[in-house]
Amino acid sequence: MKRITIALLGLLLLAGLTAVAQPKLTIWADDVGTPVFRDIAAGFTAVTGVEVEVVEIAFSDIRGQFNTAAPTGEGPDLLVGAHDWVGELVVNGLLDPIDLSARIDEFNPVAIDGFSYGGLLYGVPYGVENVALLYNKDLVPTPPATWDELMQIARDITDVEAGVYGYIVQNPDPFHWFPMLSACGGYIFGKNEDGSLNPCDVGLNDPGAVFGAILFDEMIEEGILANGVDWDTMTGVMFSGNGGMVISGPWLIGSLRDAGINYGVAPIPSFSCDDGTVGIARPFAGVRGVMLNSFSKNKTIATEFLLKYIATEETALELFALDPRPPALLSAFDQVKSDPDVATFGEVGQNAIPMPNIAEMSSVWGAWSDAQALIGNQETDPVMALIQATNQILEAIGCE
Repeated sequence: MKRITIALLGLLLLAGLTAVAQPKLTIWADDVGTPVFRDIAAGFTAVTGVEVEVVEIAFSDIRGQFNTAAPTGEGPDLLVGAHDWVGELVVNGLLDPIDLSARIDEFNPVAIDGFSYGGLLYGVPYGVENVALLYNKDLVPTPPATWDELMQIARDITDVEAGVYGYIVQNPDPFHWFPMLSACGGYIFGKNEDGSLNPCDVGLNDPGAVFGAILFDEMIEEGILANGVDWDTMTGVMFSGNGGMVISGPWLIGSLRDAGINYGVAPIPSFSCDDGTVGIARPFAGVRGVMLNSFSKNKTIATEFLLKYIATEETALELFALDPRPPALLSAFDQVKSDPDVATFGEVGQNAIPMPNIAEMSSVWGAWSDAQALIGNQETDPVMALIQATNQILEAIGCE
């Protein structure tokens, strides 16, 4: 009897220790993803018994707080973020790679490329976004197929005194300018033989980029593209029905609908490059996904949750319903591409270039934006503006 009591007491103590040692997962997510992650977390807990806490943090604050908290052991096991955070976080030693090799073909290659760094994958992507041509069907019944057609439509429609613009886009804004520079071969960073980005190979003064900059300069000079347009001005023109065309992303669709605009989405028009080729615009792609904290004490369980509960068609569709970025998981994209807007953004996105995810990209934006402003203000020749920007970037990065 005494032996049984001791054995029972030992079992109770072991059970207590097991309960105390039971891991708990923490996920940091933005306001859009939090409801979805809490829902799937409840299912994970029901099956495994592992508690999952989903902490809602403003998307713009997640990276900064993670940089501070992760090394101290106070960060989450998993965090939702953008692919262009990867370079900084990996260099800081804050992310662990994720083995998705058995399922790699199930995902959009652009999304996988976005979360790859140094030949390793550092996030499971769930959504991809890029810009396309949005147009007001009442002013532009048929979208232009070529940039020459776009310019002619802009000439025909633009009436500055009446506040009507055939084509309007915020500027200076390198993000939305990039398709004009990339179509004929311009690029931000070249690549090494292993496919990694080479920060000392800056292509903003490449002949293809110069071609796009000269075209931008000519549109400003001719008056068919307004200079110095900010976000509020651009959206005000579009939402009032006085804008014919704009290059923007899916984030503008809801507001166009709310404003009652009879809009359409089309591919960005092609360009007739100087070398006689047809240039296909390649906008930046932004990818959202979930990453694994290298300081997590629960990596095995966190990885299981990530691969079996987050990287699923059901989760991808739930996230899409709340935030309509084309899903990175191809089977989920197939479920939603009947929507013509989603299909067109996805078509354009096949040619998109993931925003460079290396830390050196932070040295690019200022010089690049200044170059566009100088061109738009007709202060500097486009060729010289891009040469100066390239030299500034190389100097800031520390390249000889």
